[in-house]
Amino acid sequence: MGAREKRSGEEQVAEFLSKLEHPLKREIEEVRKLVLGTGLGFAERIKWNAPSFAIDGEDRITFQLRGEGLFRLIFHCGAKSKSREGSGRLIDDGGWLEWASDDRAIAVFTDMDDVRAKEDRLRSVVAKWVAASRG
Repeated sequence: MGAREKRSGEEQVAEFLSKLEHPLKREIEEVRKLVLGTGLGFAERIKWNAPSFAIDGEDRITFQLRGEGLFRLIFHCGAKSKSREGSGRLIDDGGWLEWASDDRAIAVFTDMDDVRAKEDRLRSVVAKWVAASRG
C-alpha cells in the first residue's frame, strides 16, 4: 500500500463498522459516539479485531464484540502499562464495572435501553479512567 493509500485509524474504524454484522450494531455505534463525545481527544483504531480508543498513543478503552446478546467495553492501561500490583483499583467506579484486575475493568451492554440507562455513568467512568491511566 502506498503512503497515499494508508488509512487513518478513524477511517479503519469507519470501514470496520460499515462491514460489521452484529445484532447490537446500533448500540455499539451509540456507545462509540458517547465515548468520542466526552471531548477527551481519543484517537481511534482497530485492536483485538474491534474499535479501540487511544490517548497519547496508548489504547485505553477497547470494544469486545464477542458474546451472545451483549458486548463489552474493556478499560485498560495500554501495552506499556506499569505494574500497579497492590495499589488497588485504578478508579472508584461506584460498583458499576466488572474488575478483571486493579487496572483492567469491563462494562457490559445488552441493548439500547441498557446503553441509555448507563450513559451518564459511562461518561464519568471514561473521564476518570483517562485521568487515572495517564498518571
